[in-house]
Amino acid sequence: MIDLKLLRERPDDVRAGIAKKHNDCDLGVVLAVDEERRKLIAEVETLRSQQKAANNEMASLPKGSPEFLEKVKELKSVSAVIKDKDVELKELDSSWKGCYLSIPNLPDASVPEGRDESDNVEIKQWGILPEKQSYHIPHYDMDWLDKILDFKRGTKVTGAGFPFFVGDGARLARSLVSFFLDQANEAGIQEVAVPYFVNAASATATGQLPDKEGQMYQTVEDGLYAIPTAEVPLTNFLRDEILSESDLPIYRCAYSACFRREAGSYGKEVRGLNRVHQFDKVEILKWVKPETSFEELESLRGYAESLLQVLGLPYRTLLMCGGDMGFSQTKQYDLEVWAIGQQKWLEVSSCSNFESFQSRRARIRYRDSDTSKNEFVHTLNGSGLAVPRVFVALLENGLQADGSVLLPKVLHSYMGKDRIDCS
Repeated sequence: MIDLKLLRERPDDVRAGIAKKHNDCDLGVVLAVDEERRKLIAEVETLRSQQKAANNEMASLPKGSPEFLEKVKELKSVSAVIKDKDVELKELDSSWKGCYLSIPNLPDASVPEGRDESDNVEIKQWGILPEKQSYHIPHYDMDWLDKILDFKRGTKVTGAGFPFFVGDGARLARSLVSFFLDQANEAGIQEVAVPYFVNAASATATGQLPDKEGQMYQTVEDGLYAIPTAEVPLTNFLRDEILSESDLPIYRCAYSACFRREAGSYGKEVRGLNRVHQFDKVEILKWVKPETSFEELESLRGYAESLLQVLGLPYRTLLMCGGDMGFSQTKQYDLEVWAIGQQKWLEVSSCSNFESFQSRRARIRYRDSDTSKNEFVHTLNGSGLAVPRVFVALLENGLQADGSVLLPKVLHSYMGKDRIDCS
């Protein structure tokens, strides 16, 4: 959530940030509810002062005296009003919380203007895009694909978007996860194994709720949510904690399966592995001091790019415009790999700075050594990396004329061979 002081003292700045994100949050309604709530709180506080004064006066009066009985009557009247106001305040608090949580994080000044993905800015491209040959085809058109990916049985067992990875397909997916985790460990990023379900408080802390509730799988009986990314449990690892300044920065990584309903898939290409409802991903999380967070974002982006470079996959880096950025992000980069068979770019990583948006919701703070005050940390996260589209790029870019797929050298030891040959 944004700083409440900022909301109240600089509403025009907040309104401008919402407009830059092309978010439909009605700030006028939020401010009106806030004002009504503040007035009601002031009324209740005044009534409680009257109640306390009446009690004090009663203590100095003879019991049973007319003055004492008049104060009793006054006290009962004030207490009844306070009781009604408390009920009203409780209802208004609930409404206020929903309004406050509906405000998106405000974009940084460096975020470009724009409404959708067509307005994102390419800031870097790495690698040479190979010339497409006659044998370069989309992965979903490879006639042997069902030997490593079984979509039909996945649909039978669960539903569309839940494929089986079989044989070398399962081995390649596992190899990628192991490679990503090993690279993170070598970079000094501590590995954490996370729960795959979180409670509502955790999903709210990272901004999934209420913004993305419709995209999340949930259990009715327990009120738990299947995680859309390891970012959610990993961020909440430190929820409601006060850290020492010397603890920062903290870097963690986690592998998890990720679950996303994504009903309608936003009109994008959904064939093959391009968009599925369950997928594997390694996530990187940073908790840092506010003054270093944008430097840490560039470092995180560079790390994610280095993985693609080692894999030899051509990619581009996009700076997301305001309208195509996530609800919780203040600045976001997307990394996209080139899939030669489809002749298109596929997103494999998002690297984001949330500043204090998540830490305010999660109440993650650190004690400043100079002021001894508790300050909110800044949180960042990035995919390092997501498996399915890297898997796709490896298949399509590595496809040879004989139908085999040549693998990057760095994966040979994980796979125990240099290629996949199912032809």
